[in-house]
Amino acid sequence: MKQKTLKGSFSLCGKGLHTGLSLTVTFNPAPENHGYKIQRIDLDGMPVIDAIAENVVDTQRGTVLGKGDIRVSTVEHGLSALYALGIDNCLIQVNGPEFPILDGSAIQYVNKIEEIGTEEQNAPKDWYVIRKKIEVRDDETGSCITILPDEQFSLTTMCSFESKFINSQFATLDDITKYTSEIAAARTFVFVRDIEPLVQANLIKGGDMDNAIVIYERQTTQERLDMLADLLHVEHRDATELGYIQHKPLQWENECTRHKLLDVIGDMALIGKPIKGRIIATRPGHTINNKFAREIRKEIRKHEIQAPAYDPNEEPVMDVNRIRELLPHRYPMQLVDKVIEIGPTSIVGVKNITSNEPFFTGHFPQEPVMPGVLQIEAMAQCGGLLVLNAVEEPERWSTYFMKIDGVKFRQKVVPGDTLLFKVELLAPLRHGISTMHGYAFVGDHVVSEATFTAQIVKNK
Repeated sequence: MKQKTLKGSFSLCGKGLHTGLSLTVTFNPAPENHGYKIQRIDLDGMPVIDAIAENVVDTQRGTVLGKGDIRVSTVEHGLSALYALGIDNCLIQVNGPEFPILDGSAIQYVNKIEEIGTEEQNAPKDWYVIRKKIEVRDDETGSCITILPDEQFSLTTMCSFESKFINSQFATLDDITKYTSEIAAARTFVFVRDIEPLVQANLIKGGDMDNAIVIYERQTTQERLDMLADLLHVEHRDATELGYIQHKPLQWENECTRHKLLDVIGDMALIGKPIKGRIIATRPGHTINNKFAREIRKEIRKHEIQAPAYDPNEEPVMDVNRIRELLPHRYPMQLVDKVIEIGPTSIVGVKNITSNEPFFTGHFPQEPVMPGVLQIEAMAQCGGLLVLNAVEEPERWSTYFMKIDGVKFRQKVVPGDTLLFKVELLAPLRHGISTMHGYAFVGDHVVSEATFTAQIVKNK
């Protein structure tokens, strides 16, 4: 899959939930590998903040990104829409310290994205594939987020509140393509008991019955309820009538938990890469969400280049016989046993290292180590297979090294290891010359890498 951006720009206007300011946010196309960035166009120099987990400076009442003294809050709904609709690169411009709250959901962002359309870019989508269970807990709140290996992105949220109206709920999104119909329109919510502290903290100046679900589940005095109604500039309500308060009725019985799921996706967008894995979020909130996103980013940095998935039970796309049809190499110089993945610009090959390799006789008798130069040779053979697989009469062509650059050896390769080679074309084949970059992996670790140029020559 390729990276995506917007086909054009769109703007949305509304008031800020906490500031009450009239705000405009504009979503723009961005180049490949740009990611999400937010620009404060109302400030001198129009500073830009990278939308990544490390730049989150507050999570008490929404996700707040910061850089120095610059702040942008309530970003999670817009980012949730971008992430769920598969957009990798976007520059977001806002003329104030927060995104407009709109109706408290992500549906208006989704509608605008679908209206303007998306555009496929040339760079491949940079998935991070979850290979092992990762879990983050907060024992004080009982919050926990776990991610497990899966072939696609999916998410389940489970919420529990001290309220008879939403005491225990769950919501699941097994197919991200259903985000628009099942999640995007879920609105944010607040308990009446929490409104007064928010008002006293000089927040929710833009809150009203049209941008949030209000839950009144603990009876208070009529005088106190009237006072809160006056603070929020809404009509008075009978203090004996408990329940949900909003102009638009609930769209789903578990709308509040669906909104929590929407928020989790928005906070996962700050990981900086699309994820393949299944998230299970118990009592999620912006604080635990951000802690989890930071943990995933640590894992990504630890495995900066991720090893290809390898299932030895699957049939190879090229076995040893097909490889011998394409390459002239034979024992002891055939260094690719099989190919498990091949595309227009990349290939993944396998070499099983046994104690019977002829080079171990002298390298070294007491400590067998595969020579680094042979690892690079094996990468080049994979690159040759990638190129020769696309030409007619491949047996009439040979591949020769012209240049090798940027060679790095990070770890020994010894008997018993299985080497995975991933080689990618850096430019299209021109005049019989191809430039490629290759990585060799043992398990999840890069053991060597190199950039090399080769010439494809037709035999006389």
